[in-house]
Amino acid sequence: MEQFVINIGRQLGSGGRTVGEIIARRLGVKLYDKELINLAARESGICSEFFEKADEKESRGVISTVVGYLRAPFVGDDGGVTNVLSNDALFKIQSDVIRAVAARESAVFVGRCADYILRENPRCVNVFLTADDADRIGRIRSRQGCTAEEARAMMERVDARRASYYNYYSSRTWGEAATYHLCVSTSPLGDEGTADFILEFAARKLNMKF
Repeated sequence: MEQFVINIGRQLGSGGRTVGEIIARRLGVKLYDKELINLAARESGICSEFFEKADEKESRGVISTVVGYLRAPFVGDDGGVTNVLSNDALFKIQSDVIRAVAARESAVFVGRCADYILRENPRCVNVFLTADDADRIGRIRSRQGCTAEEARAMMERVDARRASYYNYYSSRTWGEAATYHLCVSTSPLGDEGTADFILEFAARKLNMKF
């Protein structure tokens, strides 16, 4: 089977990770979400804490991407990473990891600008997931054990952060229909039904049978 990638952008509480897991399981491929942090850390030799702090956050540093990236792999005598690391440098490293994974295997990526990073790969299907606010709040509350007000505040905060990150690195618009091949709400069909819908679309786009 020819290699392919399904990239999933998502609003908080829309079920992006869950739908991605369903798709990955049905296709027999790996899902990469937070796993990219550990993978990038392992392949770069940089402590995963740096990637966790920069995860889906746009750069706020003054260090240039090129300088940060070139010096990032080097550590000081104490074994700690030098302080030249910027979010831009970490994004560059993580981008290299995403491209390397896509070059060697079919996969499902959740977030991390994977659709933009792999924009020159013709074997990609780029999807954005949303859901009704009530469903999103319910999902967040069941996962976090918080109030509806806290869940709504979390939705607004995380979505704003994801949008800022995506827009900064891609120069595109997070969540805008024109940015993706398919935008779909998980509310009408549920997680399994949404996975069915995405797989049917992906099969047609990639001219494959799953």
